[in-house]
Amino acid sequence: MGDPKGFLKVKRQKLKYRPVQERLKDFQEVTTLRSNEHSQEQASRCMDCGVPFCHWACPIGNYIPEWNDLVFHSHWKKAYELLTATNSLAEITGRLCPAPCEHSCVLGISDDPVTIRENELAIIEYAFENGLVKPNPPKKRSGKRIAVVGSGPAGLSCAIQLNKVGHKVLVFEKDNKIGGILRYGIPDFKLEKWVIDRRLKILEEEGIEFARNVNVGKDLSADQLLNKFDAVCLSGGSRVPRDLNIDGRNLKKIHFAMDYLVQSNKKVLGRAIHQNEIIDAKNKRVVVIGGGDTGSDCMGTAHRQGANRVLQIELLSKPPEYRSEDCLWPMSPTVLKTSTSHEEGGERQWSILTKRFIGENGQVRKISCVKVEFLSNAEKGRPLMKEIPHSEFEIEADLVILAVGFIYPERQGLLSDLGIELSEQGNVQTDGRYMTSKKGIFSAGDMRRGQSLITWAISEGKTAAYHINKYLK
Repeated sequence: MGDPKGFLKVKRQKLKYRPVQERLKDFQEVTTLRSNEHSQEQASRCMDCGVPFCHWACPIGNYIPEWNDLVFHSHWKKAYELLTATNSLAEITGRLCPAPCEHSCVLGISDDPVTIRENELAIIEYAFENGLVKPNPPKKRSGKRIAVVGSGPAGLSCAIQLNKVGHKVLVFEKDNKIGGILRYGIPDFKLEKWVIDRRLKILEEEGIEFARNVNVGKDLSADQLLNKFDAVCLSGGSRVPRDLNIDGRNLKKIHFAMDYLVQSNKKVLGRAIHQNEIIDAKNKRVVVIGGGDTGSDCMGTAHRQGANRVLQIELLSKPPEYRSEDCLWPMSPTVLKTSTSHEEGGERQWSILTKRFIGENGQVRKISCVKVEFLSNAEKGRPLMKEIPHSEFEIEADLVILAVGFIYPERQGLLSDLGIELSEQGNVQTDGRYMTSKKGIFSAGDMRRGQSLITWAISEGKTAAYHINKYLK
């Protein structure tokens, strides 16, 4: 522990952001990296707890107190080595992870928690800047070949671990660039794509192969996949969106959030979009249905496209700003989250049920809504939603984005061709070894566990790789 009184001397300071008026003009990252000295000062707040619950809350199992102490003492190289011992994509999690570790920080019981995510980002960016991140290909190959289907965080994490132990790994991606949801689902103002490309260059030099524009199950049949590889890991994510099957759903200008974000990212990358397919918020009244992170990303995108007004509505009640008594530390609480997109403008409303879409000339023009409340329901153990009488109202809208989550992975094609068994929730069913109902075929990430955090995707990829390696031996 570098400074036993560090948490008493230093207050928590979050990352700084570019000015709103500046960042709304482009899609570049909104954050500005801290100086090394500032990061060391923030790292001094870590108390080196006897029982560090940040470990418990981190799906990857990062050695958080240890590398905080190393940063404080200017041992950046050792901090980097310890960080990458558990996290192979720290530059991604350092930007995107919602940091459940910080909710379980012991200091957070009586003060603001340590800036764990920002310290993690400082370590990995120091390592890149100072040439510490170098290709390290395995010295010996096993002769085994593994196919990883899907190049999102779970697939990349799995491929990295299997490659380290000497297996030959080929990662398949149906789009023309690697990264999956990291590439196309996350706006550049949260994750610029050179960050992914920088890591991919190292992975290729370490011997991992990538097959782009290959839709496994269509361009490569299930039989060919099984015949060519000793093991397969399915990590295609959970991409079937939840829909709102209400009156007026067939009107134009109502789109799923991922369709909107993917198209925006492709436009930023310079890809041409057919005029009839363009989803553009310019000069429009935009309503985002869904109050989560994806909805927030849609708000930020609409701001940058020049929307006249952006409104985000959420079915659930407004969360408290601070941890409530029914969710005690170290559990991750449901609290109000204000993202950089929210700070850029727009409005948020809670406890709103969307009843129907109202159109004009085939296009959406209004949304009919009603206010709701949630009442305790002892029988079912979860709140009962009730519409508030005489609370109906309408919202004018020229563009509606549905950001209400995902339900399960795509079933048509590879999963159906392989005959993979599914869980009750519709995800890929696996045993304790992450193996599916088909011998030699494993699964990891959202495809297996359902929609979740990026840290869980990375953790799932690592765990699947461990079991695949045991299976091959």
